[in-house]
Amino acid sequence: MKIMIVEDDELLAEEISSFLTRWGYETALAERFDNIEEEFLECGPGLILMDINLPFYDGFYWCGRIRRHSFVPVIFISSRSDDRDKIMSLAQGGDDFVEKPFQLELLKAKIEAILRRTYQYRVRERINLGFGVLFDGVSKTAFCDGEEISLTKTERQVLAKFAEERPDVVTRDTLMMDLWDTDEYVSDGTLTTVICRLRNKLKSACGEELILTKKGQGYYIP
Repeated sequence: MKIMIVEDDELLAEEISSFLTRWGYETALAERFDNIEEEFLECGPGLILMDINLPFYDGFYWCGRIRRHSFVPVIFISSRSDDRDKIMSLAQGGDDFVEKPFQLELLKAKIEAILRRTYQYRVRERINLGFGVLFDGVSKTAFCDGEEISLTKTERQVLAKFAEERPDVVTRDTLMMDLWDTDEYVSDGTLTTVICRLRNKLKSACGEELILTKKGQGYYIP
């Protein structure tokens, strides 16, 4: 799981990053505080730690911008302890609030709790895949701006696996095993065709490339 740390205090950001790395998380530290939205889209994290007091625009602003693309969980971290800030953090789409100074163990516990809530049952609900695309894990139906995207049964199954594992990489072997129990035989060559066709349909609907390739590993939706 990749965690994006949006904190302009370099020492604190490095301390959090080092701590989380020891617990097996991948971290990405924000650098371009004038365009956190673009960095988020490039990074594709599974969770964001967001300071409120930032250069250029505050964390509330950036959370609102990120919510245009994704419902990735956001934990605000701030020395501002006013209840109004805590209320504002939730109103702007945040999932939790940690007041500075804090124990790193507490932060880790909150991260784990939110990740469980967000991803353990994620395929049972509509998942925002970004760029206006929603995926209903129950019906295995994809929509873009409210319009259903026409997919075959195999394409739905593959997209369901990407949505379930997002933002982690899904290997070809995993996809083949997932499709093994379906009534449609899928060879390795057929799988390539299915993924190519699914990519084209999603891109045609939203104008963006949703399914990306990690060379030598597999595919993922950031």
